[in-house]
Amino acid sequence: MSASGIGTSALLAFQRAIGTTSNNIANSATEGYSRQRTELSNLTPQFLGGSFQGQGVQVDTIRRISDDFVNTQLRNSISDQSNAELKASLAGRIDDLLGSSSSGLTPVLQDFFDAGQDLANDPTSSAARTVFLTEAESLAERFASIDRRIEEQRDIINGQIRTNVDEINSLTEAVAGLNREIVSKSTQGTPNDLLDQRDRVLNQLAEKVNVRITEQDDGAVNVFVGNGQALVLGGNNRELVAESLTGDPRSPDIGLATSGDPVNISRFIQGGELGALLETRSGIIDEAQNTLGRLAISIGEEFNNQNNLGLDLNDGLGGDIFGIGDPAVRGFPGNGSDDVPSVEFGDVRDLTTSDYRLSYNGTDYELRKLSDGEVVASGNGVLEADGIIVDTATIDGQEEGDGWLIQPTRNGARDLSVEMTDPSGIAAAAAVRADLGENNTGDASIASVRATDAGIDLESIPPDEPDEIEFDAGIGPNGAFLVGGETFELGDNGVTTIDFNGWQMEIRGTPADGDTFEVSSNEGYPGDNRNMLAMNDLSDERLVGGDRTFGDGYNSLLANVGTRTRQAQVAQESADAQLEQARAQREAVSGVNLDEEAADLIRYQQAYQAAAQVISVSNSLFDSLLGAVRR
Repeated sequence: MSASGIGTSALLAFQRAIGTTSNNIANSATEGYSRQRTELSNLTPQFLGGSFQGQGVQVDTIRRISDDFVNTQLRNSISDQSNAELKASLAGRIDDLLGSSSSGLTPVLQDFFDAGQDLANDPTSSAARTVFLTEAESLAERFASIDRRIEEQRDIINGQIRTNVDEINSLTEAVAGLNREIVSKSTQGTPNDLLDQRDRVLNQLAEKVNVRITEQDDGAVNVFVGNGQALVLGGNNRELVAESLTGDPRSPDIGLATSGDPVNISRFIQGGELGALLETRSGIIDEAQNTLGRLAISIGEEFNNQNNLGLDLNDGLGGDIFGIGDPAVRGFPGNGSDDVPSVEFGDVRDLTTSDYRLSYNGTDYELRKLSDGEVVASGNGVLEADGIIVDTATIDGQEEGDGWLIQPTRNGARDLSVEMTDPSGIAAAAAVRADLGENNTGDASIASVRATDAGIDLESIPPDEPDEIEFDAGIGPNGAFLVGGETFELGDNGVTTIDFNGWQMEIRGTPADGDTFEVSSNEGYPGDNRNMLAMNDLSDERLVGGDRTFGDGYNSLLANVGTRTRQAQVAQESADAQLEQARAQREAVSGVNLDEEAADLIRYQQAYQAAAQVISVSNSLFDSLLGAVRR
């Protein structure tokens, strides 16, 4: 090969190499693009003028360096990291909202209990009664305020869910379009740029939701979410929708669009921002609102019940202090009947924080707890379980497959109010009193007496005509108490409980034969504070869910949210590290080493300079030869 041929080949090779290196450097700046390796070879030299002349180089192949396994790991890490980051952020906001000393429930709840204690100390004080009602109103308002702020977070999350669904639909449409282009252009060669672009879109999709990718023989990919729901099949994509599919307008579900009604796939969505939003809404927002609602319902119901068992300043049975909302009931879209069952509270101490689904199978109804899927009641007519009473007789025209969403405690905090407006209506005094007979000779004493029925007829036991209990030592092994034709044997441990006519009395000790006891209305004793003391004792009883006090009920909510927040933060730290490792692994395979490319540029520059010197020396040599021939 001649000198000029060598120089020309070197120059052409340099031009090819410099283009490849520049392309690699450009691609290295954008995640989702893969490094390309260009393989060159010399063209066949041409014989001219008695020697072979170099014809430069040609591109044999351009090979895309990519590893599907590494790319899958990267997508999964992207999905996990975006999921953990968003969950940590959302959980932190709820934790701050509930735990704030200025906007939380704990200080207001304590003020309410303190006001009750002050009223017990001076039951006839109009000022103490007014303060108690004022603190009750503050408590109800604080419940509503916290509920509103939680609902605001729900609105934010719902808006982000809809935005993510729109973005997912745009990305899946882009993947389907790229699939069509890749399949079309694959007949002419490997469309590396399109493949890189598709990888980049798939990584963006992984930020939104965890996806599984399978590749077809023609180069197109299929995209699946959940447990196998297809979003992209070749050149076609299916859209997601965000709308209420289970009857709750405040919590849109994720549906997969079909030719008919959308298929609800919310429970299958995992990973990414969309998974984080759904998990936070159901695991923190719903749980916090239901727990807060159960606490509000429990406080309202327990204080109402106790106030109903006492006497107010007008010697009447106490009315309700708090107003309590009804359970929320909604029919599923597409139900054959527009009717809903009648749902009311039973024993609020049995309430859970779960929502329920009532379904009709064509013959019977089934009440299922959504938190764990347990069927808690079934049949027709009235179904009772977990502190709620469901009457299905109010439903007409029901069809097989109809369903109803029941949320017993969802709106409990929002709907709690103070119904009592007159402070004199607070029933601080007990409704009944008990006295020992004047001629008793035994050592029995009255430990307690109280009304047990809010509908007790006090007019039937005025002070001058009380219910009289007499002890007869000849009945049974130890004797018995007689009242109104009923018999109550003396307890083996010296404690006897007598339930009669809407009241309950506990007698301790052993009476003598013929000893008597009287129970009558407590009218005319406004200074009595026994019922107010009983109301104050409610703060220390485990009435919430059967195992927590009112204070513990709220503290458990704080602990639950705090634990979830910490778990989310730890998960984010781990996901950040895993993402960095996945990116480093991908860069090791498909990325570009800028130091190596810079070294190649220097090497190619030196080759270029050497080739230029060869050409320069050759020109000088030929000029000298031509000059010598002319002489």
